[in-house]
Parts: sequence; structure tokens; C-alpha cells
Amino acid sequence: MTRLFAGTPFDIPPTCDRCGELVEACQCPPPAHQYLPADKQTAKVFTEKRKNKRVMTIVKNLQPEETDLPKLLSELKSTIGAGGSLQADQIEIQGDHLARVQTKLKSIGYRVR
Repeated sequence: MTRLFAGTPFDIPPTCDRCGELVEACQCPPPAHQYLPADKQTAKVFTEKRKNKRVMTIVKNLQPEETDLPKLLSELKSTIGAGGSLQADQIEIQGDHLARVQTKLKSIGYRVR
């Protein structure tokens, strides 16, 4: 029993705000997460040389809780045709694709530096 008045006449079980059913019996899907619009975010795009002369294109300055980074990564990878990954709070694309990443982000609606 975790509620304050559980098991007493003052106990009011929690109900769902959308359907009115008890929380245990509710079948409502969880609410969708609202992300910040792309036109209100600025992405910093640059290239970085790694060891053995490998070049990576890095996209930074996007807030992970306000942006769907995995979805953005998959869009960039499929558009460019290169591999990539999420590292901490940045997107890394394999190869020197600076111009292509910038144009794709601008077409989505992001401001690019």
C-alpha cells in the first residue's frame, strides 16, 4: 500500500485523466513526447580529423531532450549514404560530408552554423 489513505474509507484510487478508468485498468497509450521545433534550434556542423587520417562530420549543439536525435541520425545516414553514430550529445557521420549535412539540416528546418 503506497497511498496515504490506502485501505481506509478516505482512499480514492487514482484514475486516468483521459478515459476515467482506474490507472491499473487503463489501456490509453502514453502521451507522445513533444520536441522543440527544428526552426528554434541551431546546429553546429564541422569536420574533425581522427587518427589514421579518418575524417568525421560532427553535428553538435542540439539538446537531446528537445530533439529526436536517433531519428535525425537515421535521416542523415540514409540521405548521405554513410555510416554514423550517436556519441554523448552529438551526431557523428563517417567521412567529409560537411556541405551535404548542412543542406539536409537546412531543408529540415534547422539553423546551421
